[in-house]
Amino acid sequence: MELPGRVALVTGAGQRLGRAIAVALAGRGMRLAIHYNASDAGARKLQQEITDAGGDADCFGADLTDAAAARELPSRVVERFGSLDVLINSAAVMRHLSFEDTTVAQWDEVLDLNLRAVFFCTQGAAGALRAARGKVVNLADLGGLEPWPGYAAHSVSKAGVVMLTKVLARALAPEVTVNAIAPGAVLVPESASADERQRLAASTPLQRLGTPADATEAILYLLERGDFVTGEILVVDGGRILR
Repeated sequence: MELPGRVALVTGAGQRLGRAIAVALAGRGMRLAIHYNASDAGARKLQQEITDAGGDADCFGADLTDAAAARELPSRVVERFGSLDVLINSAAVMRHLSFEDTTVAQWDEVLDLNLRAVFFCTQGAAGALRAARGKVVNLADLGGLEPWPGYAAHSVSKAGVVMLTKVLARALAPEVTVNAIAPGAVLVPESASADERQRLAASTPLQRLGTPADATEAILYLLERGDFVTGEILVVDGGRILR
């Protein structure tokens, strides 16, 4: 896919990895729909940065834990930009919740955003994506490929994203490709201590932490060159899954 001039919706683009993805796509000349919920200020700042650099971007607020809002979001983007070529489902929450301590409300919070929203946002985008012969990239996680008891709901939700990616790849073929990336430690929380960072790096076969660029380069591969790739989960973790 040639990206310049194409329209991309990035969910959760107001902060952290979602923001890095949006920046990378804008750098390729894409027109950006920046979704946010709580990160209004970050989304507005990103929009300003993109437009100041000569790009085209707009912000779209929505609580994606509301399935109706998730399904409606892509149509709002099409109304603003006239089309939708790429959907990046990156909005997510990661809670340290053990199996024993997880409440019903906490389970619903994680699953509703991390998994259900991906389903309904993609459902809402399907018509526009088919018309554009577009692409979907979901954000899975290493926790969706190996069990993390300390992040029980998160691990289950991302395992769901892995299977949902495969289901959507079948459902939207042949017009739309659907893939996912499963990052490892590419954006360590700011609260992580130097010892924690060192431990993570030492336990990674490539002996370093990743960066947001490692994740965005994987996404750019799927968008720009992965035209014959669909239903795949591209692990970007420095080899941690091999431990």
